[in-house]
Amino acid sequence: MKVVLSYSGGLDTSVILKMLQEKLNAEVVTVTVDVGQRDDFQEIEEKAYGLGAVKHYTVDARKEFVENYVFPAIKANALYDGEYPLATALARPLIARKLVEIAELEGGDAIAHGCTGKGNDQVRFDISIKTLNPDIKIIAPVRECNLSRDWEMEYAKRHGIPVSEKIYSIDENLWGRSIEGGALENPWEEPPEEIYEWTKIQNEGEEYIEIGFEKGVPVALNGEKKAPVEIIEDLNIIAGAYGIGRIDHIENRVVGIKSREIYEAPAAEVILKAHKDLEKLVLTKWILEFKDLVDSKWAWVVYSGLWFEPLRYALDAFIDLVEEKVSGVVKIKLSPNHATVVGRESPYALYSLNLATYEGTSAFEQDLATGFIEIFGMQSVLANRHKIRPEGLKEKIIESRAV
Repeated sequence: MKVVLSYSGGLDTSVILKMLQEKLNAEVVTVTVDVGQRDDFQEIEEKAYGLGAVKHYTVDARKEFVENYVFPAIKANALYDGEYPLATALARPLIARKLVEIAELEGGDAIAHGCTGKGNDQVRFDISIKTLNPDIKIIAPVRECNLSRDWEMEYAKRHGIPVSEKIYSIDENLWGRSIEGGALENPWEEPPEEIYEWTKIQNEGEEYIEIGFEKGVPVALNGEKKAPVEIIEDLNIIAGAYGIGRIDHIENRVVGIKSREIYEAPAAEVILKAHKDLEKLVLTKWILEFKDLVDSKWAWVVYSGLWFEPLRYALDAFIDLVEEKVSGVVKIKLSPNHATVVGRESPYALYSLNLATYEGTSAFEQDLATGFIEIFGMQSVLANRHKIRPEGLKEKIIESRAV
């Protein structure tokens, strides 16, 4: 039996690598997908071979991750529960695709991953793999064998698997870093400063940056055209130095559990804020209202592991059409813990100074507003003549008159 294993080099997947050989007598091909995590990929490869992998792949997917996964998220202003920019959720379908491609190339019988039965990632991996190749078996030992961290640590010691004693579970990519476990599982406890790596305040002053957008995605930073990966890497450093991008919230997982989640996402916070502001400048109020609904649904679909769901394709079609005119430059002021949009411009701006100004140069005919108000409020006025109000409101009106 040949199994392709999604391998990070951590405790879970290292234990699984040994278990697959021990329990299933499997040949294990390990795969590590680089989506911008700050790992030593050479060390991971050496560890995989040291634990018995017959072959190891390190796949550099950073450019593909940004262009095909992060960029659609930016255009959709994607924030799950209004807070989480979907960093891990966006990477999982890409990793699943690479696992399937390598399994097909290697003639693999199964794909294995280290997801637990409590988390979201099992949903994302399983649905993506089944969608891309329903004939490949999925093996999830942590879920299937109900493995605990204590058991894994003991197993690792018995089999000579080198492991760290780290308290927290970390996942990171270009779009964000998540931290779970330890004291963070108590939602009352403030996260210790030691858990943060990307958002330690190093700059106490202020700084202005400009992000250039074309068709809804960032293409330039401070007037300089840059590659997609470079823009995000630079903003993670620049904004992170001001402590921008920390997220601490209670999240509703796909499996029904509420969890306390901690994220660092400096570039995501700044880019999404700038993009949303630019949309307000160039899109009509009707599109903005409807797109809020579309964006919310898009975030839910992706968070829930439904990247390959036809609904996402349909939502993307609407979003891509709308984003055709979302081009321009947004100016942002960075200061400790804050990113504030302070300027924006676009060749497609719907803002007109001649209409908005209160000076004598205004081209707006103010007396037109009288007729508009009459028509706009007509039905509300008529309805209230029939005393269409909640019962409680009637009583309050009567009481106020009596006083």
